Amino acid sequence: MPFVITWFQNEGVEETRARVRPVHLEYLDANVHRIITSGGLSSDADQPFTGGMVVVDTDVKQEAIDLIEHDPFFINGIFSRYTINYWKKFIFDHKRLY
Repeated sequence: MPFVITWFQNEGVEETRARVRPVHLEYLDANVHRIITSGGLSSDADQPFTGGMVVVDTDVKQEAIDLIEHDPFFINGIFSRYTINYWKKFIFDHKRLY
């Protein structure tokens, strides 16, 4: 039962984001076994990131909450709000599942 986490970057944190990014990437690497997919979000391909999305492979919503709230980006104030939603796959890997 995957959960989709979407987070939104706070204003004026670009310098902190750049400084914390290596630690954020290490954190994601350490949790890669729990992550189906993740990446940054922006308004267009040539625009700066304004948030991110992670799909977490877990049956327990609290595990998704713990993953996002222990992320160095969250701890260092890059973002302070996020959404978590259950995700039921319908089309996955270019195939319809149902």
